[in-house]
Amino acid sequence: MTNYPLLNQVPPLQIGRRSGYRESLPPPLPIVLFGAGHVGRALVTLLGRLPCVVQWVDERDELFPDDVPANVQVEATDTPDAIVDCAPPGACFLVMTHNHALDFALAARIMRRRDFKYFGMIGSKTKRVKFERRLIERGVDPARMPEMTCPIGVDGIADKAPHAIALAVCAELLQMRCAPCVAQHPVQSESQCVERFTA
Repeated sequence: MTNYPLLNQVPPLQIGRRSGYRESLPPPLPIVLFGAGHVGRALVTLLGRLPCVVQWVDERDELFPDDVPANVQVEATDTPDAIVDCAPPGACFLVMTHNHALDFALAARIMRRRDFKYFGMIGSKTKRVKFERRLIERGVDPARMPEMTCPIGVDGIADKAPHAIALAVCAELLQMRCAPCVAQHPVQSESQCVERFTA
């Protein structure tokens, strides 16, 4: 039997046991998290308690803990940018790697898509300005720059400790959960992505 990745197994959630009452809830957020550093690990701990399914990506396999929440799928790969294309429509991309060059490669790959729900990247306002300029040079429409959230997390939290950043990011994700998707133009078919992850 084929084992599908968590991101392609997002079931509808419902509450209410009585036959005459059933309230539909938004489905769990599909999240692709790049980076298994201090902030990434703190974030996964919190995401494990939230209505989401997470694909956690880093090329450094030794950084992943032995135990992860049930809603988290670990992906150790040296081609993390290729995973962007396999994310389902409506995915939330979180970029917090240890390498600015990799951050930009991921940003450029993500901005090729028009169907993600959220794209957040850890970094300063200066980093954002530099990345915006380079993305525009790569052909990304300047009008789309607001689709990239950097710095990441809700406003008003100045603490830079990993768990504080993780809390700010989770709060922002919960705000985005009921927001409409940007568009519906997936880059790659689900069958192609399933083949990649199950080969």
